Amino acid sequence: MEVSWEQSVTDSINTIYLLFSAYLVFVMQLGFAMLCAGSVRAKNAMNIMLTNVVDAVVGSISYYLFGFAFAFGDGTNSNPFIGTTFFALKDIPSTSYDYSYFLYQWAFAIAVAGITSGSIAERTQFSAYLVFSFFLSGFVYPIVVHWVWSSNGWLSPSSVMLFGSGAIDFAGSGVVHLVGGIAGLWGSFIQGPRVGRFDAFGKPVPMRGHNATLVVLGTFLLWFGWFGFNPGSFGKILVAYPNTTDQGNWTGIGRTAVTTTLAGSTAGLTTLFGRRLLVGHWDALDACNGLLGGFVAITSGCSVVEPWAAIVCGFCAAWVLIGLNVLTLRLQFDDPLEATQLHGGCGAWGLIFTGLFAKKEFVIQVYNSGEAGVVRPYGLLLGGGWGLIGCQVVELLAIVVWVSITMGPVFFALDKLKMLRISIDEEVAGLDISSHGGYAYTTHPEENHPRFYADYMPIQGRNHS
Repeated sequence: MEVSWEQSVTDSINTIYLLFSAYLVFVMQLGFAMLCAGSVRAKNAMNIMLTNVVDAVVGSISYYLFGFAFAFGDGTNSNPFIGTTFFALKDIPSTSYDYSYFLYQWAFAIAVAGITSGSIAERTQFSAYLVFSFFLSGFVYPIVVHWVWSSNGWLSPSSVMLFGSGAIDFAGSGVVHLVGGIAGLWGSFIQGPRVGRFDAFGKPVPMRGHNATLVVLGTFLLWFGWFGFNPGSFGKILVAYPNTTDQGNWTGIGRTAVTTTLAGSTAGLTTLFGRRLLVGHWDALDACNGLLGGFVAITSGCSVVEPWAAIVCGFCAAWVLIGLNVLTLRLQFDDPLEATQLHGGCGAWGLIFTGLFAKKEFVIQVYNSGEAGVVRPYGLLLGGGWGLIGCQVVELLAIVVWVSITMGPVFFALDKLKMLRISIDEEVAGLDISSHGGYAYTTHPEENHPRFYADYMPIQGRNHS
């Protein structure tokens, strides 16, 4: 049957929107690269840059060969746990998916390994990175995607609905961020802290990143990319809602961009003042991490909550991040980019937040295109019952268990095979010079000036006395 020109125009506009969103999400790789580079010491900048490049190139191949198939493969042998078709994009385009959808999902997949790389920065053998990056983006992550985002996944809100609801994880607080955070948790835990991170008495020794400019640049690039990550997850922009004259997915997309912005901004501001109370000075790096924590948390419910609820989300996400950072120092857990706390902790909060604050009208708009007469569970605090919050908790627990039983043994095996951590001598010298042929920078600044705030205060005291 010949397609009408109206349908052709609609499909074209939707495809343009999805591809544009994919390009925005890909810009997040640049953001990750800058954030990671600025957050490590100068002697490891080349290494962290290379790992970010590897995320993209290794993730492209693994996701093409089998990642997309495990995530979205359907057909006669389809099941709620893992996809079984579309290996190496065979039979794509199909009635369900086309190339633009693959590209959008690929941009998500390569972001997951980038989260984990931050947790194990400055002390990991490059060969180990190749192994876990391929396994995470090609197998572990896609299976979680199938559970939540494919039409027949056991946690999906679309058709096979757990507790009559299915989990609402619209853009991936759990699917993307919690997966990356838990993988990073195991990698960092099995490796142990960096040399010199804690003194003989177990007290933390500051090891701040070498370039705050790169951190701020990376943060704003990630903010920019998040407008593809969250609003782009609608997939289609030309979907009108029935019983309205001027509302459709374009309305929901605008709202999603607003909630994303408000949650991140609130979290950044809360972290800035919260850390000021704790450490006594204004810290740009803490504000940047708080901002990202707010984005991570709102990613689950961005499309189904009111703007005021996004502010609640960001405020709580900031305190989740601050609290986990205090806890990890007491436990002598070392994550150079706070990726476990930020993506894992704030991602978990985001899932719970959605179960509490999802609005009935928005849930039906997003998952049933506003269809009249549909009844679905929604936020517990808004009177929507326990169905949705129950699904959110189940998703959280399922991801923690799944990533732990898959990535934990991988890191453990690499450690036992002496393939995971570099030697102490190499770590002290820096990965750039020991593994990558030289430093990222040709010159280093003189280090006879105070390097940390704790060094600065005694000098201030002498100047005023």
